[in-house]
Amino acid sequence: MSRLNLDDFTDLIERPDGGVRRDAETRRARQMVPPGSLGRLDELGEWLSAAQGAVPVRPVERPRVVLFAGDHGIASLDVSARPAGSAGQLVRAVLEGGSPVAVLARRLEVPVRVVDMAVDCAPDAFPEDVVRHRVRRGSGRIDIEDALTLEEAEAAFRAGVAIADEEADSGTDLVVLGDVSVGGTTAAAVLVAGLCGTDASVVTGRGGLAIDDLTWMRKCAAIRDALRRARPVLGDQLQLLATVGGADLTAMTGFLLQCAVRKLPVILDGVVAAACALVGQRVAFRAPDWWLAGHDSGEPGQAKALDRMALEPLLDQGVKVGEGVGALLALPLVRAAAALAAELPEKPETGKEPETEKEPEAEQEPETERKPETEQE
Repeated sequence: MSRLNLDDFTDLIERPDGGVRRDAETRRARQMVPPGSLGRLDELGEWLSAAQGAVPVRPVERPRVVLFAGDHGIASLDVSARPAGSAGQLVRAVLEGGSPVAVLARRLEVPVRVVDMAVDCAPDAFPEDVVRHRVRRGSGRIDIEDALTLEEAEAAFRAGVAIADEEADSGTDLVVLGDVSVGGTTAAAVLVAGLCGTDASVVTGRGGLAIDDLTWMRKCAAIRDALRRARPVLGDQLQLLATVGGADLTAMTGFLLQCAVRKLPVILDGVVAAACALVGQRVAFRAPDWWLAGHDSGEPGQAKALDRMALEPLLDQGVKVGEGVGALLALPLVRAAAALAAELPEKPETGKEPETEKEPEAEQEPETERKPETEQE
């Protein structure tokens, strides 16, 4: 297999249509509700219009949740509240409809797609459409070894690209992107710290289940050790993902970049999606124009990554569960912005005031001839 040339994405990715966005802004200025009175909904509607290349904006009718799943070897250091190798249980909960994202997706009538890239279980544990892109069983322990070989990283990246093409070709008009992983936030924090040039403690969060102080210190130490291994390869994004990313994060990065190529908008979930987006920005600087930050998860690594990409979260509900839940909660907001932008009535055109007809002047009665005053006697 030939080595991927990620530089091609710089030429392939264009920004959303600026001319269409200006047309959307002009149309918004003509609507009855004053511009700015709807807050960020105005900006959202105009962004979506530019992404679609359409004025008025079309409704979001075929969204899909896409979740990349994997186990990370670093979880064996007890850096997570979940036991190492337990991502398979999370995947099964999604597939059986008992996870938070499955409940919300069912209520919002949004299909969910789970992609097993490196779950630590037998491949026959899940249906073929879930496991057909799997690269390996679990990713390496990134504090002492590479997460993937370079060949595995390339296979994972290509899988992400292929999945983006499948979604675009099937008519998906917006993607809600999340992860189902154990140890994934640790790998994500290493990527963010390396690309932002910060210390491990700055990006180390408490994870989805709020780890205690001792676990946080172990996590911080693991990120610090992995960061030493990441720094020498920061200039080669594919090698960086192979060194400290993992199969699920590598596939997510390829998926995000190809979605930008295919002009398919994406709502990012938590720190894992944000870290992959940050790697994607290093590959192609225009790519983040196709992505929205769904929510603020409270993870410091996510905040750092979003700040670097100039993306502002749509919601702040303190959702830490992952699995795309926070991003999915933002979907109704995006749909509302599209509906308002398309359906609010416009002001009537103002022209010259029609001249009012002057009332005809009343005819004056002819003056009666005065009789001469009688002489006073």
